[in-house]
Amino acid sequence: MKILAIIPARSGSKGLKDKNIKVMNGKPLMAYTIEAAVESRIFDKIIVSTDSSAYAKIAEEYGAEVPFLRPDHLSGDEVATDDVIIDLLEKLKEDGDVYEYFIILQPTSPLRTSKDIVNAMALMKKKDANAVISLCETEHSPLYTGLVSEDLRIDGFIKKDIGYRRQDLPKYHRLNGAIYLSRVDYFLKYQDLYKEKCYAYVMDKSRSIDIDDELDFRMAEFLFDCFEKNVFSKVM
Repeated sequence: MKILAIIPARSGSKGLKDKNIKVMNGKPLMAYTIEAAVESRIFDKIIVSTDSSAYAKIAEEYGAEVPFLRPDHLSGDEVATDDVIIDLLEKLKEDGDVYEYFIILQPTSPLRTSKDIVNAMALMKKKDANAVISLCETEHSPLYTGLVSEDLRIDGFIKKDIGYRRQDLPKYHRLNGAIYLSRVDYFLKYQDLYKEKCYAYVMDKSRSIDIDDELDFRMAEFLFDCFEKNVFSKVM
């Protein structure tokens, strides 16, 4: 059984300049994801998919491989991750390098740990799943959300029959961007991870920061520092 880790890290960013290599607590952001993948010890190969030779050098310094740079048509911010995966898998296959599973580990989820990766793979095997995706519980129930009209009226915004106590509401979950694990043949057949036999790997909200802007980055920095100092365990 061969397992491939793919870390997508194109250069540039609109929300936060060069966020994939922005230094957080002394290391470029992508380093945390590469190190977690290496520490999991479950991958036959860890590849960073990037369009930048500078990013490639950083990736290799932390233990990943960059066998080639992305072509121009897969380097823009409008490019779908699915297209990047297919291109990478096809190029590896041409070299006789074929995998049964792959996992997408985004650099923008630096608080995801090697244990999360190992546990997601264990769930994959336990469920005989086609895909496993990481989620976390939503910060607020979507039952408390709705559209606001232009004149700001919110008549009937909250339906009385749902109740008002948070603890009485059903739990909702959201994608947290940390782990996308799939069988290769299943993905290539459907190009849809959620088609059938897809399971949730539920992560704690404290490890579910998905960095898109400066606020997200500062929150990740703060939480990382808290984990390093065992602040949460002391509070609990």
